[in-house]
Amino acid sequence: MDTIASLFSFITTPVSWVIVQFHKLYGALFGDDTGWAWGLSIVSLVVLIRICLIPLFVKQIKSTRNMQVLQPKMKAIQERYKNDKQRQSEEMMKLYKETGTNPLSSCLPILAQSPFFFALYHVLSAIASGKTIGVIDQPLLDSARQAHIFGAPLAAKFMDSEEKVSALGASLTDVRVVTAIMIVMMSASQFFTQRQLMTKNVDLTVKTPYMQQQKMLMYIFPVIFAVMGINFPVGVLVYWLTTNVWTMGQQMYVINQNPTPGSKAQDQYLNRVLKSVTSHGEVRGRTRRNTVKRIVAKGPDRNDIERKFITGLAKLGLAAQEDGTVAKSEAAILEAEGGAAPKRQQPKRQTKAKRHTAATPPATAAKSSGSTGSEAKTSLEKRDASQDDKPKSADKPAASGSSRQAKSGQRKGPQRPKHPSKK
Repeated sequence: MDTIASLFSFITTPVSWVIVQFHKLYGALFGDDTGWAWGLSIVSLVVLIRICLIPLFVKQIKSTRNMQVLQPKMKAIQERYKNDKQRQSEEMMKLYKETGTNPLSSCLPILAQSPFFFALYHVLSAIASGKTIGVIDQPLLDSARQAHIFGAPLAAKFMDSEEKVSALGASLTDVRVVTAIMIVMMSASQFFTQRQLMTKNVDLTVKTPYMQQQKMLMYIFPVIFAVMGINFPVGVLVYWLTTNVWTMGQQMYVINQNPTPGSKAQDQYLNRVLKSVTSHGEVRGRTRRNTVKRIVAKGPDRNDIERKFITGLAKLGLAAQEDGTVAKSEAAILEAEGGAAPKRQQPKRQTKAKRHTAATPPATAAKSSGSTGSEAKTSLEKRDASQDDKPKSADKPAASGSSRQAKSGQRKGPQRPKHPSKK
């Protein structure tokens, strides 16, 4: 332990100095020996560290998004050069260089705050052991050992023995109840933060192994924190719970204001922007104008959510401009009012008789019908005249003459019997 403490000695002194300065401020309000003074000093230390880490947090967000976008290309490279590991690594590095992506950027905030975490851990361990450390002298050490948070000393742990807890002026039951509640809250905040990232701020159209990995970490990290938490002092639990809550709030703000393209959060964000444009007739806020500007610059490469947003503006008679503003558009108004050409409908199916009638010209039909009628009339007159000139024969029956007289339009010879259904 002393060897590890010596490795972080360069940071334990600044951390102890910051805690002491905040303790002076809160001690004047709540009392020097109260848990509020020392607890709020630790919380203020977390806030100060996280404010300094905001630039790294922004880099982490950009790196995470770039990694999500590059997953399909990375998978293609792995499949193409699966038998050549050296070429695979070269192509990966080339891809990172072209896109400006650093895989380690996603771990920068955790790596940057790790020294402060270990320094605070050793400061609180020294307080529990009754040893001065950094700028914490003996009077401050005695004051810190008397400080309790809901009945649990700052330096007490869940696994401490009853004798050690009694030496700090507390009961083992109080210490274990307080530490158990803080461990559960710490694990729950870690789970909710990771779940919020996976369910709202991930491009749902891209299915890669990276998403499965993040989903596994969503369940693994809370378990790791729960196991490690039983060996953390109460002050360290306060530190870690505060930083988890800060991360959750910071991530929630980023998701609401700058969501990942193609994610559920982007759909909700653009719906809010469209609702604001409907109410005010313009895009309000520089962040929203920059978002609309990026959507316009994408052109045909927009995703379904962004195309839905552009269509929503068109229904309002507006069109997004290159500078992120909106303006009235006649084409958008016509499209919104249904000015586009209607879809062509298929004609109804006609019967065979109607199609035959439509295919025959009227003049030809009339001519043919007229000529047929005149020819039939002339043939009938000639046939009657010939029958009057010829003498009737008694040997032949009268029915034979009638059989020779064919009606107009009928074939000569024996007729085919009709089907019973047509009678």
